[in-house]
Amino acid sequence: MKILKIWPLCVFVGLAAGGCRLMGEHDGAAAGDAKPPFACDPEGVSACGLPGNVVIDMSKATVKRTDAEWRALLTPEQYRVTRQQGTEPPFRNKYYDHHEDGVYFSVCSDTPLFDSRDKFESGTGWPSFTKPIEGRFVGVSRDTSHGMIRDEVHCTVDGAHLGHVFPDGPKPTGLRYCINSASLRFMPRAEYEQWLKKNAPTAE
Repeated sequence: MKILKIWPLCVFVGLAAGGCRLMGEHDGAAAGDAKPPFACDPEGVSACGLPGNVVIDMSKATVKRTDAEWRALLTPEQYRVTRQQGTEPPFRNKYYDHHEDGVYFSVCSDTPLFDSRDKFESGTGWPSFTKPIEGRFVGVSRDTSHGMIRDEVHCTVDGAHLGHVFPDGPKPTGLRYCINSASLRFMPRAEYEQWLKKNAPTAE
């Protein structure tokens, strides 16, 4: 029987396991498969700028660290956004106006999440993408905080809060993944292609 190794996960061996505040249960739906009802505020303005308030299931996550380890690994802003479901200000973050060709990884692990080829100008002041690279690495949880119904998105590998997804994006998906720059780290295309060669999928 052949088993396919998913390439982003193969680099996580040896990472310390520990507790995390993001624990509980979510619907487990892949972001690319989600077709839930969405809602924004009464004025029709995107709710990207409001922090999330959902419980993320960390039981299946590959990368787990203690709170102290996350604080030591991340900057205060990265920790606030990814581990406390915060939101950074619009138009004053690293990647909203970033146009270099490459791939955006989770800042909490070696997991590629979004490709610059799927990035578009949404005018919201946050990086926006039409889809993730791999739907299995971007989970969706219903967020009913702030009197709204939104879908929070997070990295399924490390539990990092990324942002929210809305149904007002361009074709072909019609989706807008509104993502915090603080949740991401960028890798230029040439460097990413070299990374892929070292971490390509293999069958046993």
